[in-house]
Amino acid sequence: MAKSAILNSSIAKKWWMALTGLFLCLFLVGHLLGNLQMIFIHGEEGKRAFNEYAYFMTHNPLIKVMSYITYFSILFHAIDGIILTVQNKKARPQNYAYNKPGTNSSLPSRYMAVLGSAILIFIVLHMANFWGKMHYTEMPLHKTERISESQRMTEMGPQKTMDTASYYLSTQGEYLHEGYFESQGPGQKAPIRIEETNFINSQNDLSIGEGYKDLHSLVFAFFGHDKSKEGFPINKNALIAVIIYVVAMLVLAFHLWHGFASAFQTLGVNHKKHNAIIKGFGRMFAVLVPLAFAMIPILIYLNK
Repeated sequence: MAKSAILNSSIAKKWWMALTGLFLCLFLVGHLLGNLQMIFIHGEEGKRAFNEYAYFMTHNPLIKVMSYITYFSILFHAIDGIILTVQNKKARPQNYAYNKPGTNSSLPSRYMAVLGSAILIFIVLHMANFWGKMHYTEMPLHKTERISESQRMTEMGPQKTMDTASYYLSTQGEYLHEGYFESQGPGQKAPIRIEETNFINSQNDLSIGEGYKDLHSLVFAFFGHDKSKEGFPINKNALIAVIIYVVAMLVLAFHLWHGFASAFQTLGVNHKKHNAIIKGFGRMFAVLVPLAFAMIPILIYLNK
């Protein structure tokens, strides 16, 4: 096929639209499985699991390649959809005198371009709030406090006793230790090195590249939890953020309701034996995946 045909043929554009759309459906499943850790795994274990997942997704070479393919697919899918919509309008610049669109097409199919544009805007906002901060800001590292009477330690006899301690999760899966010891002087505290291989004496010794960024706390703070102790102040507009997220997932559901089955028809998978199965699975996918995404911020917000 000539280059001009690939770029200008409406059939070719529909093929690319279908392929990128189905690829993005696979991405949604993978992204959902990672995010569900925030509500199915609780406490320190859940925090560690999600932050390790986030680190893996941003550092594994194969995942990085897949990420660039995903970014390209999102942009191509959106631009291709707009071009096809414009071409369809030009092909029929004037509406028919007798026109009942409801009898010929479903509501989501008639507003695919509008729904897709709304989803693209949400993706940009979503990436700015999470992906952008993960990649381009000096985020605090994953940290946990582990202090109890049994954990208090001494150095050089009873003269100095541990007063506070923090543990930072390193990329080797170890908690690196930061301890502040209180000397016998009134209110005097100073960091003292603990002579063990996985211990450090100061947060300054642990660069951002050596530890897991605390994306878990960032997400929870964004949806209403006070994580100021971890370095993430509570989002005062958390309820608005939850509502926007849920509405976006509703828009995604409408988009998938028509788009999933339509992609298979475009690719030529159109047979009486298969159509009902594809349509049914597509509608189940269109409901369950956005619903699961929407439940994550709702449950985070309600369980403050």
